[in-house]
Amino acid sequence: MNRREDANARRQHQARLRELAGAIRRCRQCGLFRHRLHAVAGEGPPDARIVLVGEAPGAGEDRTGRPFIGPAGKFLDRLLAAHGFRRQDLFLTSCVKCRPPGNRTPHRAELQTCINAWLRPQIELIDPEVTVLCGRTAVSALLDRSLRISDYHGVFRCRDGRIFFITYHPAAAMRFPAAAEAIQHDFSLLADRMRNWPGHRSMPPDEPEQPGPGRRGTVKNH
Repeated sequence: MNRREDANARRQHQARLRELAGAIRRCRQCGLFRHRLHAVAGEGPPDARIVLVGEAPGAGEDRTGRPFIGPAGKFLDRLLAAHGFRRQDLFLTSCVKCRPPGNRTPHRAELQTCINAWLRPQIELIDPEVTVLCGRTAVSALLDRSLRISDYHGVFRCRDGRIFFITYHPAAAMRFPAAAEAIQHDFSLLADRMRNWPGHRSMPPDEPEQPGPGRRGTVKNH
């Protein structure tokens, strides 16, 4: 693809993402729309190498319509910068696009509805090299409900031809010192992989170790 074709493809992706964002803001497919101020579609480049997925918008996100702008977002910004990432180079979003009442965990039906209607199309359109799943809700909804973050954080997992990376949610890292230490290590592994993978969506080298202390960065087929 030459530069002109690449620029045209990028504009088309941007236009499609804007269409999706507009539809998300109008969405009434589950009851969460009744409680929102703004649906939060996400933000970032249409050709991002990394899509980062959290659980749901919080109060600040609901108020502004932007992802990861509260205290957890500020923690995430520092985390990204510490490992050589720039926020503007990632696409940031969440499993559900509307804030659940009382900041409760989204119900399974809400997750299924929002992921199938909006998150999966976003991921398909952006076609990232890695989708980073932050926290138990994202991991359970997009990979496997049986996976424990404490056992699988820092692990790459392959499913349906896509590469996912499991880590803690920034909000958990703010509350628990062990999670804060783990997420730093996880993003160090992620940064190393992103520097060394040879091309777009190429599979990282398979490593046979089972996940566990000192055995992070493992690639597993789902």
